[in-house]
Amino acid sequence: MMKNNFLKTFGLALIFSVVACNAQERITVKGTQFYKGDKPYAYIGTNYWYGSLLASKKVGDRKRLLRELDFMQKNGIDNLRILVGADGGKYDFTVRPALQYEQGKYDDDLLDGLDFLIAEMSKRKMYAVLYLTNNWEWSGGMSQYLEWNGKGTIPVPNIAPNTWPQFMSYTEQFHSCEPCMKALEDHVKFIIGRTNQYSKKKYNEDNTIMAWQVGNEPRLFTVENEAKFTIWLNNIVNLIDSLDKNHLVSTGSEGKNSSNDSMEIFERTHQNQNIDYLTMHIWPKNWNWFKAENAEATIPKTIENAGKYIDDHIKVANNLKRPIIIEEFGLPRENENLNAGASSLYRDQFYSYIFERVLESHKNGGPLQAANFWGYGGEGKAVNETGKWNPGEPLTTDPPQEPQGLNSVFNGDKSTLEIVKKYNKQLK
Repeated sequence: MMKNNFLKTFGLALIFSVVACNAQERITVKGTQFYKGDKPYAYIGTNYWYGSLLASKKVGDRKRLLRELDFMQKNGIDNLRILVGADGGKYDFTVRPALQYEQGKYDDDLLDGLDFLIAEMSKRKMYAVLYLTNNWEWSGGMSQYLEWNGKGTIPVPNIAPNTWPQFMSYTEQFHSCEPCMKALEDHVKFIIGRTNQYSKKKYNEDNTIMAWQVGNEPRLFTVENEAKFTIWLNNIVNLIDSLDKNHLVSTGSEGKNSSNDSMEIFERTHQNQNIDYLTMHIWPKNWNWFKAENAEATIPKTIENAGKYIDDHIKVANNLKRPIIIEEFGLPRENENLNAGASSLYRDQFYSYIFERVLESHKNGGPLQAANFWGYGGEGKAVNETGKWNPGEPLTTDPPQEPQGLNSVFNGDKSTLEIVKKYNKQLK
């Protein structure tokens, strides 16, 4: 009898030990460093906004999803920045179908897809940064909340050319729209309060989630809007923190470019101690640093400008004593070729520079600890060069209003993926 009790006790202890070893470790922040469990955590990850859409039973392709997760894992990628879901979904050049198809109403199939994605990532010890809304119209986001709450039709720039100024003015209203902000808060509560139907874990207890992010590139738009923007940002950050004490919170800011080109504004709007780490985005083509038709001549200045941009943001991260991630950056292949395997000489140079900065900072204990390239397109392919993405066409990481494949890193982009893999090995 004593022997049986001993064996039973020993067996249970062994089982618990194995479970503990296999458990997903939580990502935390200490000073300017990330930690996975009790070990420093630095990484080269990617943007994979379409992951939950690909995981849908009805409109996705789960076999492709699983192959892509496996492929990323083999290349050392364990950190994915993902859109929780789109809003609205009635316009061309926007993500369709939408998770929140009407205010407060959700597509159960897409919720199931989000659950499935997170559960499958957990099996592979991968981590998710989930952003909850979008400053831009390509997934609905803030402009969709404005339309839902009586502010008129969204001036979608790709539908009505040369309407970017109108779109900016329209979206700036969000930070003054009480029902819009309340609706987003309700959305945040709904998502964070969810229980995964596959793993049976509550989202706010699932270590697969590294962080909640307020949104994709929230902006002030004008200097005069700083006070309203900051109040809104603090309120939504504090709400997320109150709902989930187990995960990190970030804003999703571009940095200086989201802050009216002011590092002082960026620092002021990120004082809240509930913001666990900072973010910056770098887009050389969009910011007219890099010219594809004159790539060889413009790549040196592109790298120089990127270096200055990174330095400015590292200074703020040191001031605020928090880590910082370059969580979006991209560059087209040569001559803006949209196809996998085309020459990516200048893209690879740019990526290598970014990754080297992360590695250098990590080795020296600096705050720059990670980078998520934009983005992983997996098995997707460009089928429509006009930029008008249509539901049913292969998903890539390029948003619906951009030429599909422009900034995607496909499985066939072997030279770029080799660089990703090399640096991930050095960071581990």
